[in-house]
Amino acid sequence: KMLGRVLCTVLFVGAFPSPAETSQGHISVVLLGATGDLAKKYLWQGLFQLYMDQVSSGHSFTFHGAALAALEPGQRLMFEVLKKLSCPPDEAPNRCAVLKDQFLKLSQYHQLKTAENYTALNREIETLLRQEGLKEAGRIFYFSVPPFAYTEIAGHINSSCRPPGGAWLRVVLEKPFGHDLQSAQQLAAQLAGFFREEEMYRVDHYLGKQAVAHILPFRDQNRQFLDPIWNQHHVERVEVVLKETVDAKGRTSFYEQYGVIRDVLQNHLTEALMFLIMELPGNVSSAQEVLQHKLQALQSLWGLERSSAVLGQYQAYNSQVQEELQEARGYVSTTPTFAGVLIHSDSLRWEGVPFLLTSGKALDERVGYARVLFKNRAYCTQSGTLRDAGHSQCKPKQIIFYFGHGALNTPAVLVSRNLFQPVMPKDSWKEAEARSDLHIFGQPLSDFYMYSPVKQRDAYSVLISNIYHGRKDFFITTENLLASWAFWTPLLDSISRQPPHLYPGGVENQHLLDFEMVGGGVAFTLAEPAELLNPSEQMPSDFRAIQSKFRQSPLVSAWAEELIARLASDMEEAAVRSVARSGQFHLALSGGSSPVVLFQRLARHHHGFPWQHTHVWLVDERCVPLTDGESNFQGLHRHLLQRVRVPYLNIHPMPVHLNRRLCVEEDGGAQLYAKDIVALVANASFDLVLLGVGTDGHTASLFPRSESGLEGAPTVVLTESPVKPHQRMSLSLPLINRARRVFVLVLGKGKHDITTLLSRVGHEPRKWPISGVSPSSGQLVWYVDYEALLG
Repeated sequence: KMLGRVLCTVLFVGAFPSPAETSQGHISVVLLGATGDLAKKYLWQGLFQLYMDQVSSGHSFTFHGAALAALEPGQRLMFEVLKKLSCPPDEAPNRCAVLKDQFLKLSQYHQLKTAENYTALNREIETLLRQEGLKEAGRIFYFSVPPFAYTEIAGHINSSCRPPGGAWLRVVLEKPFGHDLQSAQQLAAQLAGFFREEEMYRVDHYLGKQAVAHILPFRDQNRQFLDPIWNQHHVERVEVVLKETVDAKGRTSFYEQYGVIRDVLQNHLTEALMFLIMELPGNVSSAQEVLQHKLQALQSLWGLERSSAVLGQYQAYNSQVQEELQEARGYVSTTPTFAGVLIHSDSLRWEGVPFLLTSGKALDERVGYARVLFKNRAYCTQSGTLRDAGHSQCKPKQIIFYFGHGALNTPAVLVSRNLFQPVMPKDSWKEAEARSDLHIFGQPLSDFYMYSPVKQRDAYSVLISNIYHGRKDFFITTENLLASWAFWTPLLDSISRQPPHLYPGGVENQHLLDFEMVGGGVAFTLAEPAELLNPSEQMPSDFRAIQSKFRQSPLVSAWAEELIARLASDMEEAAVRSVARSGQFHLALSGGSSPVVLFQRLARHHHGFPWQHTHVWLVDERCVPLTDGESNFQGLHRHLLQRVRVPYLNIHPMPVHLNRRLCVEEDGGAQLYAKDIVALVANASFDLVLLGVGTDGHTASLFPRSESGLEGAPTVVLTESPVKPHQRMSLSLPLINRARRVFVLVLGKGKHDITTLLSRVGHEPRKWPISGVSPSSGQLVWYVDYEALLG
C-alpha cells in the first residue's frame, strides 16, 4: 500500500503529466543480489541515474531489491546503500533531493529464496499496477549473483514471475559466462530453456566505458579519413591494454579458477578489439548489423597456440594463494596474473597486421586503452629540433581510445595532428586543451587532437540505460559468447601446464615484462632473473618429444603443441628433400579437425617450406559443394592455402561437384581424380600422405567393412560414411600405400581407446582400415600425443 501511495504521488506531483494521457506503461526493475558488492558500488547508482534520466519519459518505475537475507536485515543493508546515492555535479540540488527522495520511496526490499517468494513478488507487482490503473510495459531482472545460481533463479522467473503478454522481459546477466567453451555451452543451453535470446542481456561493463562505446561511432563519423588507411597497408599494429596496480590479494579463490586471460582478455579486451577490426556496418545504429559484423570479425581470427602468448605471475601471488586458500607450502600455482597475446586475422583488410592484447596485475600504472599505430612512410630532411617543433609527418601517427585513469585520468579520444582532425559530436565530446607538459607514448599531448566527454558517465549507468532502451549491440549474444570461447579455449588448454614468468610487481618490474614478436609468436625480451626463482618450488616441467615404436613403425609422442611443431618440421624437411631430388613435392592431406592446428602452424612458422614447388592433393572429401563449411577443401583453404603461396595450378581439390550434382558415379569424378594423379604424380606415388584416425578405426574416408577402397587397384573411390554427410570420395588403401611417406596424426583423449586397441591388433583393414596402412616401399610414422597414447 505504501509503495502504491508513493507511486501515485510521483505520478501526479510534477514527475509526470497525467498517466491516463501520456503514460507509456510501468517498468518494474528487480535487482537480485541487491546487497552485494557490485550492487553497492555501481548498480544502485546506475539505476538511480536511469530514474533521473527517464523520470519524465512517460514510464513509471518501481525498484525491487532482492537477496537471500530475511526482510528486516536485508532491508536495512539495502537502504544504507540507497542513502549514499549521489547526483551528477551539474544536477540542481533541489531537484536532486526530490528525485532521491522519490527513488528511495519507490524502492523496496524482498527476500527471494523460494518459488513462493517469486510468486508473491509477481502478485505484488500485478496488484500494485491494478490499483494504480497502470499498464505494464516490461520487467528488468538484473542477476548480480554468482553464475551457479542462474539456472534456479531463471526457472523461478520463467514459471511464476514473467510479465503478462504484451510486456517485455529483459534479463541481465553478469560475467563470468563459463570457464571454457564446454561450460559456456552448458550454461547457454540451460538459460535457453527459460529465456529467448532477445530477452537476455549479457553484460561486459567495458562496452559501457565511454571511449569503448565511441569506437564505432568514431569510425562511422570519420569514414572519409579512415576508409583509405584502416587496413593492412597503413596500420602497423593494434594494441588493446588494461594495466592494474592492484594485485589479486583477497580474490585468489576467484583468480585461481580464472586467471588474467579468462578475467580480462577473453571478454573486455576481445570486445574492444572487435569494435576496432570489424567491418563497419552500413548502419551502426542497427544492433543486428553490428552483432553480425562483430561475429564475422571474431570468426576471422587465426587459432591461438602456446607461442601466441607470454605469461607472467607476480612474485607474491603464490604465497597469497597458500595463505588464503590454505594450500600446503609446497603448492605451486601456474595461474597467470599477466598475459600478452598476439592475434592475427585472415580477413583481407587485416592480413599480416599484429593485434596485441595485454593485461596484468601488480603493474607500474593503472591505465586502459586501445591504440591503432600507423606505418610511417615519411622521410623528413629537417633536424630533430625543427621536427619536434611542428606537426612533422615523421612523428608517430596513431589513434588512441583512452579508457581512463593513467596520465590523463579521463576517458579520451586522441588523434595525431599529422593524421587528420576528426569529426566529433559536440554535444557529447569536447576538445581538450593541447598541453605540452603531459606526455603520452613519449609524445607531448600537444601532438594530438584530444577529446574528452562533456559529461563523464559510469559504465554501468551507460549499460543500464541501454538495457532500458533495448540496445542489444552493447551486450554479448549467445553466438558471440560461444565464438569467443571457441577462440580462447585452445590457448587456455595449451598453457594449463606452462609455468609463468615471475615478476616482482609494481615499478620494480622494469623491463621484465617487455615482449617482442618472434617467428609468428611472442617471447619475453629478458630472461627471468634467478633471484625470483625459489629452488624449493619446482614448477611443472614439460615432457620432451619421445620416440619409440607403434605397430612396428616409428612413433613420435609429446604434448599436442610440441607434437604438432615436430610434425610440421618433419613435413618441411620431407618437402625440401623431395624438391631437391625431383623438383616438386606431392602432398596429400586429410580433412577433419585434427590437422587444423598443423595447417595453422605450417602457415605461420614455416616460411622455408617450398610451396612454389608443392602440389596439394586431398586424401578424402565430403560430398558437399567446395564452398560448404563441411568441405575438407574449404577447411584446408581457410587454415592453410589462403595464407601460403601455392601456385593455383598446383592445388587439386577432389571433383565431388560435377554437372550440378554431388558424387554421382556416372559423372566419373573419382576416375577423373585418379587420372590426374597418374598424369602428374610419378608412379602414382605421393611424396607424403597425411592421415588421421577415427574412433572406429577409419582413416581417410575408408570405413570399417567398406564396400570399396580397402583392397584392389590403387585408385580413387566413392564410399559411404556412417555419419552425415554420408557420401564421400577417398584415396583407396592401395593408393595410399604407394606413398614414399605416410604420417598418421592422432590427438586427444577421445582417441585413447582406439590407440590402445590398435597397439594390440594385426593387419585387419576390414575391421579397422587404419591397420591396413603399410607403405609397400615407403616409411610410416605415427605422431600420437600423450593424451591419445596414455589417456
